[in-house]
Amino acid sequence: MTTTIIFDLDGTLMNTLDDLHNSMSYALHEAGLKPNLKQDTRRYLGNGVRNLVDRSVMQACPDADEELKERVFETFRTHYVAHSMDKTAPYEGVKEMLMKCKKRGLFTAIVSNKLDPAVKALHQAFFTDGIDVAIGEKPGVKRKPAPDMVNEAIRQLSLLHGQEIPLSACIYVGDSEVDMQTAKNSGLPCISVSWGFRERDFLVENGAKTIIDHPDELFIHLS
Repeated sequence: MTTTIIFDLDGTLMNTLDDLHNSMSYALHEAGLKPNLKQDTRRYLGNGVRNLVDRSVMQACPDADEELKERVFETFRTHYVAHSMDKTAPYEGVKEMLMKCKKRGLFTAIVSNKLDPAVKALHQAFFTDGIDVAIGEKPGVKRKPAPDMVNEAIRQLSLLHGQEIPLSACIYVGDSEVDMQTAKNSGLPCISVSWGFRERDFLVENGAKTIIDHPDELFIHLS
């Protein structure tokens, strides 16, 4: 029986694209580089902000060195932590879905390749009544698709609720190929969402077995 749901954040629970794109554009501009198109930022999301920055810098300046990448990353990080909630909001139906999870007694967590301070800030602002634990990218915990964040989330949930949570009681919900690989590496079934940063056709081509088109459809697939 499913007792625990591990959620991705960006593109799954929240539409964070505008704020991420604005911070990326700001950082590139400050370095004298041409900003991305929003469609490029969307394409580069899913494997951590370092990947987003590196790919964006290389697109704007193919011969960029590590010093330039690091400078852009630091500018991006500072700007994004300060502006991560300018336009960001939960997708329609997400908060209602999370409240249903709570009413059913389900345990919930966020695991995100977003910087941990931003994940904590978004959790505090939007999800303290719907999500038990939130984990972002930080030293000592490998980012997705490694299973470390999922394992840490399950460990924290087990401590919080005073019971050992087996993998067999968990599912993973995300919007990208990185999420599918994270679920596989963690030994969890994956439910993919079609409203996020990847199109349905892309998800199918990359091996998605279960896809939902609205948050409320999640409950159809819980055992």
